[in-house]
Amino acid sequence: MQQAPSSRDHPAHLALDWTQWVWPGPRRVFSEEELARAGQQPWPVSIDLYVLSNVLVLLAINFPELPRQWAGWISAGVLAVLALVLGLARTLWRRPSRRRLNLISYAVVLVFMLATLPISHPELASPELIARLKTHREAVKFVAMFGLSAFLVTYTSFLLLTVMRVQQIEARLRELDEQAHALKLARRLASAQMQPHFLFNTLASVQHWVDTQDPRAGSTLRAFTQYLRATLPMFERESLSLAEELQIVRSYLEVMQARLGERLHWVLEIEPGLDGVPVPPGLLLTLAENAIGHGIEPALRGGRVVVRAWRQDQQVMLEVEDDGMGLSSVEPVERLGLSNSRDRLRQLHGEQARLSLLPRAPGALAQVQIPWAAVAGVPVA
Repeated sequence: MQQAPSSRDHPAHLALDWTQWVWPGPRRVFSEEELARAGQQPWPVSIDLYVLSNVLVLLAINFPELPRQWAGWISAGVLAVLALVLGLARTLWRRPSRRRLNLISYAVVLVFMLATLPISHPELASPELIARLKTHREAVKFVAMFGLSAFLVTYTSFLLLTVMRVQQIEARLRELDEQAHALKLARRLASAQMQPHFLFNTLASVQHWVDTQDPRAGSTLRAFTQYLRATLPMFERESLSLAEELQIVRSYLEVMQARLGERLHWVLEIEPGLDGVPVPPGLLLTLAENAIGHGIEPALRGGRVVVRAWRQDQQVMLEVEDDGMGLSSVEPVERLGLSNSRDRLRQLHGEQARLSLLPRAPGALAQVQIPWAAVAGVPVA
């Protein structure tokens, strides 16, 4: 869960925080889980190109002013330092933190101080080195000034990069939390949209059978209880295994079998080895409800519902077929309540997953196609 930004990170407070003068940067620290969840944006290569082009321009402008025998070495050194700086910037991009920013910055300061020690304290250098420094005074002056300017620019860039990157990851975490919250609300909405007439009609049938001492009351009540126990909490989960989903569908069909009697016949045709395939909660249940509610119940003769699952090439195929009234040419397909199922299927298995409703003579066929690559080795939530 994303940590709420501290009030101490507010810009107004940062201006009053004395630690920002000696240990600047954002206070936010990301866990490994947060970085894995929201910090996977690739490093912008355009930054490398922009910085390299500017450094090359500066070298080209100052190259004629450098001693001929030192110009090549200085240029190579500048490019080597540039590669090191960009590598450190990538490190901050991957794991932005106040601690890492300042450790890198103070390390650079230490290296710069040690490198310029002979210039600032000639008494510590050997006479030969002092003589060489005096001979190449212009080159030494250029390197010192260029190094100091480059350090200030680099440090400022590192600070801005860290602050920007922390804000980017925080924004991404907030976005992901909002998406997860919206998905949770959608699941609850789907749970609330379970067909109320099915619940009330089943309870009315059970009550009637109890009053008339019909033996169907006991078996129907057991199947109905099993159905409710499975369906009420299922929309709180991201996915169910196919075996769990089929158990819910079986309980539903048993209840409807008791209510419709000989008007309903059903069968499950499931290929072995697919029990662990993750599916959105209520996916097949919704298709079975549609098949009975829109196909079997309106038909005076009743009909048959077949639920199938098998693997075909690189696809997992799920089908619910009925031979009832069929699709109405007047009503749009989305009125059959499949839009929510399509959205949840796409959220779980990506854009390649498909849910189609096809006409049959007689009846209709609801078909789900899930790429095998999307479900192989995926644990069920």
